[in-house]
Amino acid sequence: MSQQDDAETTGGTGPGHREVSLSRTGLGRYEARNVRGGSIALGSGEDDDFTPVELLLAAIAGCSAVDVDHITSRRAEPEHFEVVASGTKTSTPQDGNHMVDLDVTFTLRFPGGADGDRAREMLPRAVAQSRDRLCTVSRTVQRGTPIRMQEQVQDQVPETDG
Repeated sequence: MSQQDDAETTGGTGPGHREVSLSRTGLGRYEARNVRGGSIALGSGEDDDFTPVELLLAAIAGCSAVDVDHITSRRAEPEHFEVVASGTKTSTPQDGNHMVDLDVTFTLRFPGGADGDRAREMLPRAVAQSRDRLCTVSRTVQRGTPIRMQEQVQDQVPETDG
């Protein structure tokens, strides 16, 4: 396997397998890890850790931010770059718990001059490209991709007389 192929299986920008693991650290608290060694704490909302829903919003905002940043920064380095993702958690008898009214708002400021003008002109197109084609996270949510859930129960480890 080439180094490029390896990068794609661990978080590159191209097609390939992605995976994170989640370990319980306490009641309602977990640590997610990627294969590159990164980790993030998450929980049920009882403390300041991100909840899974907040991480979903962060993933949508982050994915789109990377796209828009790479496209606009080719023209000018932003002086301010902020992305806010929001939505409403709701529940219905037919659909169960889910998010509605998802919004992503970009607030960017570029320097004056021709380069800043080019970046400002590119911003609407960059946001549209991210929404319509580039951002894997928002595209997956928009498409409604099915999720297969499986369970495995490990046998108890036999006690040894020691």
